Amino acid sequence: MANHLYDALFLPHEGSDRLLLDLPSGQVTYGDFLKTSARYANAMAALGVKPGDRVAMQVSKSPEALAVYAACVRSRAVLLPLNTAYTAGELDYFIGDAEPALVLVDPKDLASLADAAPSVLSLGADGSGSFPDLAATQSDGHSPVAAKPDDLAAILYTSGTTGRSKGAMLSHDNLLSNTQALCDLWQFTSDDVLIHALPIFHTHGLFVAVNCALLSNSSMIFMAKFDAEAVLAALPRATAMMGVPTFYTRLLDTPGFDRPACAGMRLFVSGSAPLLAETHIQFEDRTGHRILERYGMTETNMNTSNPYDGDRIAGTVGLPLPGVEVQVCDDQGQPIATGETGIVEVRGPNVFQGYWRMPEKTADELRPSGFFITGDLGRFDDNRYLTIVGRQKDLIIGGGFNIYPKEVEEALDDLDGVLESAVIGVPHKDLGEGVVAIVVAEPGQTLSPESLKDALVDKLARFKQPRLIVLVDELPRNTMGKVQKAALRETYKDTFLKIK
Repeated sequence: MANHLYDALFLPHEGSDRLLLDLPSGQVTYGDFLKTSARYANAMAALGVKPGDRVAMQVSKSPEALAVYAACVRSRAVLLPLNTAYTAGELDYFIGDAEPALVLVDPKDLASLADAAPSVLSLGADGSGSFPDLAATQSDGHSPVAAKPDDLAAILYTSGTTGRSKGAMLSHDNLLSNTQALCDLWQFTSDDVLIHALPIFHTHGLFVAVNCALLSNSSMIFMAKFDAEAVLAALPRATAMMGVPTFYTRLLDTPGFDRPACAGMRLFVSGSAPLLAETHIQFEDRTGHRILERYGMTETNMNTSNPYDGDRIAGTVGLPLPGVEVQVCDDQGQPIATGETGIVEVRGPNVFQGYWRMPEKTADELRPSGFFITGDLGRFDDNRYLTIVGRQKDLIIGGGFNIYPKEVEEALDDLDGVLESAVIGVPHKDLGEGVVAIVVAEPGQTLSPESLKDALVDKLARFKQPRLIVLVDELPRNTMGKVQKAALRETYKDTFLKIK
């Protein structure tokens, strides 16, 4: 019987001497990579991992970590990739909730996590009984376990900023259908060489970037982390890159990043966090390339994308992907008119199977019709391009008025001397919520809260104007570059309550 995901992504490459990974330490072919994954799959079986069992992995980015993914797919085990920034307390929750049969960690963490699961091994080949050491004793022959389209391939935990983290269950077909749509839309072929500088514990780096490379038989310049100088040096060998907005702002600050450096590139993709329109414009002026921005999330993979051929409109996340339905609705789930702001809902083969062991939460967010309530606020323009305004939980209601943080942020970001901003609502005795703006100045610029407030007077209605503007050196972000508004709300939660 077939293995839905393995047969599409991996089987065509068995025995191939084509380059898969270009590393600082050497090169790895598709064929050698799949032999390693076969040994890993056999090692998992030797440890008692059965189809449907979870395999948790909190490790540094490496070819070995990527081989664990392939081994899970071919074994029909369920991969549980965990952010390397998670604390011991957070790991206790994830491991207790998912009950993995195997946990793989970096060697430095082995002692502290040794009792976390029935089998805990390091992913470093250090001669001390690590997982790669065990795998080295196994055969490189392995018959992939039969897997149906709706079998689980992975559980990805959400960040949990609004409560207990939820494990999004992604099936073989969730991953494959999305990869097929993206490869077709973004025109990936075997001629491509992708700069891969993203982490692989996240949808963007693992299930978008890696899967697109595998399905298209292309190669990856595989970097342990993003380094602007290293990316600049790799550009002449590459054709495509996927990144978060921070990647592109740092490249713009790097001497030598210009049109000649990007001459061989055909595609720059940005996601995981909003890209400032100013960055979009600066990037095109510097390189001649328009960044392609798209929209996705843990529960759905990718939903929309600006077109490869056609208008890539700064500030939008483009059009619904082929086969994916996107609608903007009111609080009752009824679609609303073009141009109006509402809650984004998504339906399609990309949408997850539900939250692990949370049937009530699944029922709250996944409608019987199949539409997933994303919690994002957005609006369509007349050409069906989607703009994400923010998260529903970030909506500010002050004095009975709805205030969309992105609108205030855009007004601030347009002011001279402002690099970026984050706008939040915090409790206010009279208004319910008051608007607070946290602003970062451009290097060498001197700003004052008063001057910024004055500049907004003619740009925003009075009820939208920040009642407090705070100047900071940088905004707090997670590993994917998203501004952590929950942390900002916690920091400034008492601001207006202290006012007599």
